[in-house]
Amino acid sequence: MPLSPAPALEPLAPAEPHRPPARQVLALLGLWLVIFFGSLFSPPLLDDADATHAQAARAMAETGDWVTLHVNGIRYLEKPPLPYWLVAVSFRLFGYNTFAVHLPLALAVLALAALGYLWARRAFDCRTAFYTALATLTCTGVFLFTRIFIPEVLLSLFLCLALYAFERCMDSTPYPTNPAGAIEPGANPGAPRLDPRTWVPTPSKSGAPSTKPGAPLMRGFIAHGWVHPYLLWTALALAVLTKGLIALVFFFGTALLYLALTGTLRDWRRLRPFTGIALFLLIAAPWHILASLRNTGGADGHGFAWFYFINEHVLRFLGRRIPRDYNKLPGFLYWSLHLVWLFPWSLFALTPGVFAWRNRRRYRPLLQTPAARTALLLALYSALILLFFSLSTNQEYYTFPVYLPLLLLICAALTRAEPLFDSDRTLRRTILGAHIAYAAIGLAVAAALGFGLWSARNLAFVPDIGDLLAHRGVGDYTLAMSHFFDLTGPSFAALRLPATLAMLAFAAGPAAAWFLRSHRQHLLSTVTIALTSGVFLIAAHIALGRFAPMLSSQDFAEKIEELADDNYIERDNEVLLFGDQAYGSSIPFYLHEEVGLVDGRSSSMLFGSTFPDAPPIFLTSQQLAGQWGLGPRKLLFIPAEKRTDAARVLASHWIVLEETSGKLLVTDRPLRVTRSTTR
Repeated sequence: MPLSPAPALEPLAPAEPHRPPARQVLALLGLWLVIFFGSLFSPPLLDDADATHAQAARAMAETGDWVTLHVNGIRYLEKPPLPYWLVAVSFRLFGYNTFAVHLPLALAVLALAALGYLWARRAFDCRTAFYTALATLTCTGVFLFTRIFIPEVLLSLFLCLALYAFERCMDSTPYPTNPAGAIEPGANPGAPRLDPRTWVPTPSKSGAPSTKPGAPLMRGFIAHGWVHPYLLWTALALAVLTKGLIALVFFFGTALLYLALTGTLRDWRRLRPFTGIALFLLIAAPWHILASLRNTGGADGHGFAWFYFINEHVLRFLGRRIPRDYNKLPGFLYWSLHLVWLFPWSLFALTPGVFAWRNRRRYRPLLQTPAARTALLLALYSALILLFFSLSTNQEYYTFPVYLPLLLLICAALTRAEPLFDSDRTLRRTILGAHIAYAAIGLAVAAALGFGLWSARNLAFVPDIGDLLAHRGVGDYTLAMSHFFDLTGPSFAALRLPATLAMLAFAAGPAAAWFLRSHRQHLLSTVTIALTSGVFLIAAHIALGRFAPMLSSQDFAEKIEELADDNYIERDNEVLLFGDQAYGSSIPFYLHEEVGLVDGRSSSMLFGSTFPDAPPIFLTSQQLAGQWGLGPRKLLFIPAEKRTDAARVLASHWIVLEETSGKLLVTDRPLRVTRSTTR
């Protein structure tokens, strides 16, 4: 009896080989090595979050206290420990350097791309998998927000892994079938495939359409029954140890919405919740318990439990966290900046919208395919996170966990649109419109860079780019790209190499991708987009190295060590930072010692300073003025933002030892006279 036709659905992919093509794997690995591994050695650790978090990991590696984080000798109770555990292990293996700090983040990016490849290949096809991994490795936001030591890429990896395991758990059968009774495409590489128009099974490679169970079916049953549920709970526990309880909100919020919309709430037992929760607690609970027991007696009797669970979770969401040192992006910037973070792939974001609109009335039949279930799950997850942080206090990188899901949806739509390129006018116009926009942006960027290079053609190279910037303070430097707006014509003298690379990439790459797409060379066009972005990211990393004197204070730490080695200053001098430790957090890291803070009992140092064992590192500006010139030699680091305040306190009665990008290192007395200076 012939099978009756099903509703018209989007074309499905052809059968895939059991293993991913070696050329794809090698290409992706090579791209990661060039972009991410190659950028692990420079620049030095940056001030603020990068070096602050590195201090916490260093203290952990040196003291062996794997429970309580410390920064500059002060308890640092804001963050879960997993990222610091990883970097502490990296320190013990590779030493205390930039490479060791950022290696776990680079490996997490590689794992995230691999997960995207695995998930896209299972739900869609091999080309979608390749596109997804390419986009992950060449996405602006992924690169930008792994230049500093923050946990977002790890959180994204563990949450997406938990979602992937959840989706595998909720499959209707070990190898799901469609209404016609045939094994669903993508569930078993050796299973019969379905004709996209009639759902009629087509022969597999063996030529047999049989659905007879065998060893692959048994392996699938074991995986669905045991491996994936416990993988889910393990990944979720690691996500909590990475970023806190917010991981539970994102996961369970998405899971409940998915189960309700797919009508599978009754299948909750597939997640093995009772033994799974026990495994989750076994992994996640011990650190929370130990941290609560070891950190009591802070401000107003509060300890870790109040500060971490109430202040850092509830009050942070409400915008009442203590201290109130977090901003909230304006709504327009919050939403529109995702076009930048996902660039250049965000230009194709309308393509999945076309498919979603067309299938809006028949999502129920579509949910019988792994592709549609994956799309629904990722869309719900992304929408929940984006909505959550639009209401909460936020930083630009807080929505990092949605990058992979959104890129996967974009790449899946792009792949599905390729065979319809000639026959579907709407899809063709949508894709070509994205290419036109990309080419226009590329030409505009290339022209701007070319003008900057031309205006600085006769200027000498200046190592300290900070002296050439306008310091416009766009967004009060709370935006990740604030310093981009400080660029001036003369500053291009320090950026000739990266600006030239970026100019050539944007002048040729987008236009070439447009040409290839117009001539139906879809794979080459997508690869060209990725390579263009890859060259730009390499140029951006070189430029970041040029900004190092302004963004890092390593050279001040080196100056102090150099003066001590040459006997110009004493070994027992007193190093001080004027203002919050974030202004010069790389100094205590590279000096490997605690430093005093003048008017710096603020932000991350505030709550930890209230514990009775906090070292006496805090001075007021009045105390500094009273001690200036007395006792041990004072070496004072003054950030550019605090020069006016420091000059008012000390009346500029200091001797300048080093000045870079507006930052000063001063002392309160003349340098010692050595033999070399008297000869």
